[in-house]
Formats: sequence, structure tokens, C-alpha cells
Amino acid sequence: MNIKELIGETNVYDKKQALEERRPKSWCKSVSAFANGNGGKLIFGVADDDTITGLGDVRHDSEVISEQIKSRIDPIPKFDLVIQTVDNKEIIILEISRGLETPYYYVSEGTRTAYQRVGNESIPVDARGLKELILRGIDSTYDSSISRYEFENYSFTKLKAAYKQRTGENFDEDDFISFGIVSEDGKLTNAGALLADESPIRHSRLFCTRWNGVDKAAGTMDALDDKEFTGSLVVLLENGLDFVRTNSKVKWKKTGEERIELPDYPRRSVLEGLVNALIHRQYLDLGSEVHIDIFDDRLEIYSPGGMCDGSFIQERDINKIPSKRRNPVIADIFNRLKYMERRGSGFKKIQSVYQSQYLYTDRLSPQFYSDKENFILTLKNLNYEGAEKGAEKGAEKGAEKGAEKMKIQKMEERKEKILSLIKANPSITQGEIMEKLNLSRKQVQSLMKLLNNQGQIRRIGSNRNGYWEVS
Repeated sequence: MNIKELIGETNVYDKKQALEERRPKSWCKSVSAFANGNGGKLIFGVADDDTITGLGDVRHDSEVISEQIKSRIDPIPKFDLVIQTVDNKEIIILEISRGLETPYYYVSEGTRTAYQRVGNESIPVDARGLKELILRGIDSTYDSSISRYEFENYSFTKLKAAYKQRTGENFDEDDFISFGIVSEDGKLTNAGALLADESPIRHSRLFCTRWNGVDKAAGTMDALDDKEFTGSLVVLLENGLDFVRTNSKVKWKKTGEERIELPDYPRRSVLEGLVNALIHRQYLDLGSEVHIDIFDDRLEIYSPGGMCDGSFIQERDINKIPSKRRNPVIADIFNRLKYMERRGSGFKKIQSVYQSQYLYTDRLSPQFYSDKENFILTLKNLNYEGAEKGAEKGAEKGAEKGAEKMKIQKMEERKEKILSLIKANPSITQGEIMEKLNLSRKQVQSLMKLLNNQGQIRRIGSNRNGYWEVS
């Protein structure tokens, strides 16, 4: 049986060849991650290569799974256990529902760790992610939270003007409360603070650069144009669109009685990309901002924060990604302003607009990339000579750079953890390190060999009776 037949519609799952009773963390962290995310399934009795191996005693294993979840996951998530027979072998399918009381912690030896799903891994939630889970657990979001800013001290002329221009209606005073901009006691929500003419949220900025060439170090004059914008999200959007229009061209071609416009970048695709960056960015990340970088061969829109569900967009089917809104209040307001559609079809719109262009080929398709911290949209210059090769190279370079950065960061974190364990217990074994860090023997051996080659650790005495020394 195909693994997809076992998991059904979900694309978030994990599999274990056997239930590791002595190492519950090895699978309980996935329970925590699924509950903190959008749910998922754990399949016991399936090897990494999808071979159905089966379990020896599914009744016993089912009881252990249920007991471990109830004793080690806090609060206890909603879950279902199903025993299924496949090719005369019994397996267990553990389905974890999306949690409503986030964060869900794995509890062990006095420590509490919340996990999240990033790609196909379950990793500890960082401080910023924990804040987001806490907000979700109280049925709130960053943009709906009440700020410390008084409504009476701020103006909203840009928002009102855009609303009048785009809808033909006046923005009434009552709309401030009904739209989620102001609380009943006169305080701005974070959404309101982001939409005020002089936004007090300083990290809500837009950096725009027109680079000279196809990278950020092309020659004696690196940047041909450089702007930094602050203020209302409406202003950031308008200024960003103006910057792209100023720093790109629209050619044209006459065919018979028809004149065909040939823009470097279709305006609608740029609009959808920038709206997505401003609305769905991670505003809890205080040290970053949205960027527009224009090169000769491509345009890149960067926003802080990956996909809401922790998946990597480059591994997903663009046409099948459900709408997940990190900042629903802002998204609703931009929908009322007719900048976006409520059903969340922005990715598909970006792609379909490109596909409708006269000069489009498959190699000029927009590229989407995300990891845990970043989201990058790459739009290729339809008029660039050699655009296919240049834009493809740029997109691949960005994706490779992001992936390599994550790989190096993860390796360095693991090395530091191993050093800390050795400092605490110089006689620690590789098996104990495997248990504490949930790593395979091959991973531990490789990291310790690297630490030894770098002169950070060395072995004193024999393998059996010796100990490790940190240099």
C-alpha cells in the first residue's frame, strides 16, 4: 500500500519503524509539533523508505503511546489511535488534531519544551514562536492585540483616502472599531498602529534598492537607487509599487492593429507579492523589515517569517496551499481596500498573471522560497536578455544560500550542545549524547569527529575507560 493511502489528505506526517519506549522524546516531540501546528499523523510500523514493517504487539504499543501522551504532553492534545492491518502486518496510525490551547509542551525531568514543525522536522520553538503560540492559545494574534498607543494621538488620513479612492465610500468613525483598528477603551490595536500615518512601530519599514547588475556587488556603483520608507502600511505599499515602476520599464510591440505591452514585471504580480509580504510578515521579529531588491534580471521581495504552518513553500504545490493568515485583522482591512482577495489566492494570481504575458516561458515562472525565518518571492525580468539563465541562476542561488545557512546554523547549534554535555560529564558516551540530543549514531560520530579535528575536544585514555577533554 502506498504511504499516501495511509495518511489520507494531510501532507504533515512522521513515521517510525518501531515504538521507542525508552526514548519517548523521539516521537513525542512530533506530537507537540503537530498540536502546535495544523495537526498531523504519526505512523508506527513503517520504515524510512516507506516499507511496511509492522509492530510486534500493537495493543501494548497503543497503551504506551496513550499513556506517554497523557503524562508527557501538557496540555493533552486531542488524538486518535487506529490499528490497521496492511499486507498482513499491523501498524498504528496516531492522528493529532490542531490544538486550541497552544503551546503544547513536551515535559521531561522538570523541563518543558514546545516543538514546531519546520519542513519535515520537529524542532524546539524559539522565544518569538512561543509568543505567537501563546497568542493563538488565547484566541488572539499579534495584529489584534491591544497596543499601548492612544487612538487620539494618531491620524489615519492615508487609510481614509485609500478607502475612498478604492471603494467610493467614506471611512466612518465607527469603522475604526468594527475593522479592529481601535479597542473599545480608545487604544490602538497593533493593526491600528501599523496603519497610522506615522506608525509608532519602528520595525515596520520597507527598504528598496535597485542594484547595478545581477547581484549585490556588481561593480564600482553597487546601487543605482536606494530608498527607505516608513509610516502606514498603505504608504509602504504605494511607495513600494512606485519604486518598482520607477526602476523598471514597459516596452511594447505592435502586431497588426494591436499594441502589446511588454512590462519587465507585471504590476499585478508585484502588487500581490508586496501585499503578501506586508500582511503576512512576522511582526514579532523586531530586527528585520520587508525588502524589495531589483537586479537587472529579477526582482526579489523578502519578508521576515516563513510559512505560518512551518512548511517550505518550495516543497508545496502552489495551487493547493490553503489560506493561512498570520495577521487576520490586517488581511481583512486590505481585503476591504480591494488590495487582495479574502480567499487567499495571491500565489496563484502571481503565477497566472506571469503565464498570461506575451514573453512568458516556463523558465520565467515566479519562484517562491521559504525557510523557518524568511520568505522570498523572485519575479523574473521578462525583458532581460538571457533572462531565463540569469533569473534561474539568481533564484537557485537564493534558495541554496538559505538552505546552506540553515544547515550550518543547525550544525553549530548541535556542536555547542555536545560541548556543553561533555563539560557537564567528561565521561559521557556517544549513546548518551544520542539519547539527550535525539540524534543518530552517525550524526553524533560525525559531529564529534569534526570537533576533534578542530581541536575543540580530545580523547584521554581508552575508548572504554577514558574521558573527553574540552580544549
